[in-house]
Amino acid sequence: MTEAAKPKILKTRVTLLEMTNRPVYSIPTPASFKLAIMSAKRISLPFYRFLYEQVGKPHHWFVHRNLSDEALAAAIHRDSVEIHVLYVDGSPAGFFELVLNQEPGVAEILYFGLVPEFQGRGLAKFFLSEAIVTAWMSSPEKVIIETNTLDSPRALQMYQRMGFNPVGFADAEIEAWL
Repeated sequence: MTEAAKPKILKTRVTLLEMTNRPVYSIPTPASFKLAIMSAKRISLPFYRFLYEQVGKPHHWFVHRNLSDEALAAAIHRDSVEIHVLYVDGSPAGFFELVLNQEPGVAEILYFGLVPEFQGRGLAKFFLSEAIVTAWMSSPEKVIIETNTLDSPRALQMYQRMGFNPVGFADAEIEAWL
């Protein structure tokens, strides 16, 4: 493999967070937009790939990036997976993906994020609150989420302000999304 063909490897610090108590407050819906959050039952693979790239590319998301159609469908069309899409003024603006009770008593917010054009508009906290409420609807003992140093620099702080507590750390290397 030539030097130019080698993938660029990025180092990151991963933080695992958990929430063991259901939140007692909710975040008000931003009034300056027409918003809809829709559960995407059996989301089409092209639409999922579009959302995954739009939200995840700036942060080098990798787990679902290079999966075959068959492997991706097997991952996201399981009964334990829910995908919810945020629409702002009619445009897809972000998504969250939940994995519910794959591990007994655990609901995981596997992916959460906004398309870059919709960041900085006061939507993230509201949308994360919706993800948390939806995760708790499956009656888990805890809700977990991961973030890393390649995510938004405000992600870890926002997760903690919303009630998540860090419970573990790991160093990782991932292939850059160029």
